[in-house]
Amino acid sequence: MTLTDLKAVGPRIRMMMPHLTPLEAKVVETVFGRRGFDETIPLKQIAEEAGVSEAMVVKIAKKLGFSGYRDFRTAVYEYSRLPTAEMHQELSADDSSAEIVQKVFRTSIQALEETLAILDMDDFDRAADLLYRARNRDFYGVGGSAQIARDVSHKFLRIGIRASVYDDSHMMLMSASLLGADDIAVGFSHSGNTSAVIDAIQLARKNGARTLAITNYDNSPLAAVSDIVLCSTAQGSPLMGENAAARIAQLNILDALFVAVAQRDYQAAERNLGRTMSAVTSKRRDKS
Repeated sequence: MTLTDLKAVGPRIRMMMPHLTPLEAKVVETVFGRRGFDETIPLKQIAEEAGVSEAMVVKIAKKLGFSGYRDFRTAVYEYSRLPTAEMHQELSADDSSAEIVQKVFRTSIQALEETLAILDMDDFDRAADLLYRARNRDFYGVGGSAQIARDVSHKFLRIGIRASVYDDSHMMLMSASLLGADDIAVGFSHSGNTSAVIDAIQLARKNGARTLAITNYDNSPLAAVSDIVLCSTAQGSPLMGENAAARIAQLNILDALFVAVAQRDYQAAERNLGRTMSAVTSKRRDKS
């Protein structure tokens, strides 16, 4: 098992959590919440602490993608020893400002490290090619996800790549109904369960457009209806949830996509960047 594989252990398990029953999730939480978890912890002890049968623990390990309890135990133990896994610390009401800043920054760093570990480079390259070649690029998202979509749309416009952002369910469907084989629809949803985004992506795909999902869960409904899925990952906390750190990871994925798309025709990107920045600078001078 390589270091990259180890960094992916936590994220892969977190991605599966929404698909576990409450009892199954309790077993996983028992393992990750246990101090001193190592390769000597017997199956019987974990089963007793979680209040389930030994067969149930083995079943859960296999559901998470491991060959059995021993494989699961080794992977979790090795993952827990990584510096990145130790970065995440829960926020407390008693934390000082310095402790709050350190914990928030460390959680974001962990999200970046682990997102990099699970990022599929073949899918990344396919996404960059489709975004570069597309006739129309329509981005769908609501709430915080719409803000992420607007951020990347703004970056693309600077280099002459036009993209439209929709955050209203009716507008998303109208947009998707007009897309075709030369277009791409990108769905932004942290949970991958946002019905308005899923419906629009489904319709776009039905009409022949290529579809890309930016999400935190590769087994989500949004991922299931998308041609390409680029996943972020972040460990949640009671106060901040997952969204805050995952947003940082998603913005970095999209920044990398922006650079990769610009690289497809670097001279054109550089020329357009000069023109757009010149227009903004000129307008500012006029106002002053």
